[in-house]
Amino acid sequence: MMTPSFRVFLWTRLLGTAGNQMLMVALAWQMYDLTGRAWDLGMVGLMQFLPALLLTLPAGQLVDRVDRRGVLAASLVVQAFVALVLTWGSASGWVGRDLIFILCVAMGVARALQMPAQQAIVPALVPVAQLPRAFALTSTFLRIAIIGAPALGGFIYALGPAVVYGVCLVLFIVSTLFIGSIRRVPPPESKEPVSVATLLAGFAFIWRKKPVLGAISLDLFAVLLGGATALLPIYAKDVLDSGPWGLGLLRGASSVGALVVALFLARHPLQRHVGRRMFVSVAVYGLAIVVFGLSHDFVLSLVALAVSGGADMISVVVRQTLVQLDTPDAMRGRVSAVNSTFIGASNELGEFRAGTAAEWMGPVAAVVAGGVGTLLVAALWVRWFPSLAQRDRLL
Repeated sequence: MMTPSFRVFLWTRLLGTAGNQMLMVALAWQMYDLTGRAWDLGMVGLMQFLPALLLTLPAGQLVDRVDRRGVLAASLVVQAFVALVLTWGSASGWVGRDLIFILCVAMGVARALQMPAQQAIVPALVPVAQLPRAFALTSTFLRIAIIGAPALGGFIYALGPAVVYGVCLVLFIVSTLFIGSIRRVPPPESKEPVSVATLLAGFAFIWRKKPVLGAISLDLFAVLLGGATALLPIYAKDVLDSGPWGLGLLRGASSVGALVVALFLARHPLQRHVGRRMFVSVAVYGLAIVVFGLSHDFVLSLVALAVSGGADMISVVVRQTLVQLDTPDAMRGRVSAVNSTFIGASNELGEFRAGTAAEWMGPVAAVVAGGVGTLLVAALWVRWFPSLAQRDRLL
């Protein structure tokens, strides 16, 4: 049975993520309305990524020294402030390009606080035996928000950007209030002074703990090589000849597959052969990307992306559970921060890798090469991290 505090946390994460997704969709659309420049859309992402990259490790140390609820609440308060400014500014007509960039930096700061706090707080809210199911449920709620919130935000945007931001503000406020119903999570006792060594302790711990290192690095390189999201507009227009509506379906296909698998794992948590299943899921992910890359049939492409999302979800649940179980509570914030940094790097650099490779060898060859690279990574990691491959149980 899930604890009352964990149920409240799920709603906090659902509402907070929904608000974030709606806000970012509206922000991108408003920026393009203001400037009409694709460069500015790219800068919106960069302005969020850089502060998150710089501050995630210090945020991880903070998570290990204070009540994790407070860090999570602070991230939501920052996002609520951004939504408030955008609501007021859009209604009054003084939102401009420079202001949006400044607010994107604030969103990056919020992301740096939010990601390690969300990961590290879960083990304190559920019994250890329920962790695999708990992470499957958090992934389920995350996917629901990612699938539904952007579409809802786009629909509401027709009423004006101020209306979307106002809805986001309400979601952030309610999500923050829910945190007060989560039982207090006292910070781990630590007598270590804050130093560069404690700041980098998450990296040192992961390097010594080979199963954790293997799980995090496997995900990093699999997504770095296999990610094809950046090339979906090219596939929709030039390969599959489906147009904008097809792009929307292609972007949502992997999330739908991930949601289905997450719901299944929430009811039927993995019990045995978790290491083997993790590697098999990464291999299936790579194969699905190869199929997508070669496909010229729209339905087959949708199925391939859905399979890739479902396979990736198995890897995500195993990795998140293993990282939290194998990490002492006093280190969870810093280790989660490293994990968050790797996730962000794999997504951002993966899009850069795909775009650069497509420019050099064409989109089809770039996607297929990435899928083959993922298969090669899975094979090498089985050899280099045998303790992870042979892991039978998470608990």
